[in-house]
Amino acid sequence: MSTSGLPEGSWPWLHDIGRGIARYLYRPTYRVRTEGLGRVPRTGPVVLVANHSSMIEPQLIFGMLPRRAVFLVKDEMFTGPAGWGLRRIGQIRVTRGAPDRAALQAAVRVLRDGGMVGVFPEGTRGPGDVAQAQQGAAWLVRATGAIVLPVAVRGTLRPPGHRRHRRRFRPVVDLLVGEPFALDVGRGRTGLEEGTERLRSTLAALVDRLDRQRQDLPAKGKRNDDRG
Repeated sequence: MSTSGLPEGSWPWLHDIGRGIARYLYRPTYRVRTEGLGRVPRTGPVVLVANHSSMIEPQLIFGMLPRRAVFLVKDEMFTGPAGWGLRRIGQIRVTRGAPDRAALQAAVRVLRDGGMVGVFPEGTRGPGDVAQAQQGAAWLVRATGAIVLPVAVRGTLRPPGHRRHRRRFRPVVDLLVGEPFALDVGRGRTGLEEGTERLRSTLAALVDRLDRQRQDLPAKGKRNDDRG
């Protein structure tokens, strides 16, 4: 049994270096604001669900969280040196568009060892509005009894209607951690569908909350708040 919260074959020291790099990688490009990092459970199995508009959100979440996290990463990323690095820092390769039992079982082992697994329920990179969700996250919760942690990220995409204009220098990116909650996923396909819908609606509500906060607060009007 692993005590690192990572899959077998991972290098914990390299994972931690990767987190440090991700924490500061986009500082020259974005002003990153965080809220609710104190809500992240420090121990125990956690399934993190987040919206996904670009390749930047996973890296920001990975770097900003106050504990190690293993993410389900699309198999196209596991080629060449990048794929070697992803495996060594403990990320799990998943085939998109079809149930990937090997990936899910690897994630189950991490959760049963008390780790955190991150899932983007939309499945593929889309507009980040969480209009649809796949069932992997609910399945993991049902299989392990893990707590669910919703996370919303906004600001990595150019605002609608601004494609022809120069983007503002170092735009603000917000990362909002919601309240962790227990999810009772019933048996069978119906249980998965109902659990997935609750995950989807909870995450969608958090994204909507963050959108409203971004409209109400000026770019310089909110400090990072890690108190929860």
